Amino acid sequence: MPSFDIVSEIEQQEVQNAVDNANRELDTRYDFRGVEASFSLTDQQVTMKADAEFQLQQMLEIFRAKAIKRNLDVRSFKENDVVHSGKTYSQTLSLLQGIDTATAKKLVKLIKDSKLKVQASIQGDQVRVTGKKRDDLQEAIAFIRQSELEQPFQFTNFRD
Repeated sequence: MPSFDIVSEIEQQEVQNAVDNANRELDTRYDFRGVEASFSLTDQQVTMKADAEFQLQQMLEIFRAKAIKRNLDVRSFKENDVVHSGKTYSQTLSLLQGIDTATAKKLVKLIKDSKLKVQASIQGDQVRVTGKKRDDLQEAIAFIRQSELEQPFQFTNFRD
């Protein structure tokens, strides 16, 4: 029986490249001369630090542009609150990896309500979709792509 998995993953190397490119642009921009501003990447977060809050907004736009150039979906980054401590302002962007249970349930309900001839089941942080025909699965992929959910999805492990 043909099946595929719906996952939500981000290539860590591409995020690292986007952070490096954004840091390089900060070094060359005139409006950031003499300013303590930087991007850094930890396990699941990109941290931006600057001297003023409006500079963080500019840095966010720089990072988004670099992420788009690296073919990363900007919906994969969740903005957290700006933190002010001493002279510096910082903001973190959390990487959305995996499908949480609420989103998975919403995805399964969406597939079932679409009246497609496929079955969806939650398996950890991914959703497996099975059907009798390959065409049904391709219709399900097209349906999920057109539905506006707040998280980007990839389709892996397609089996005939």
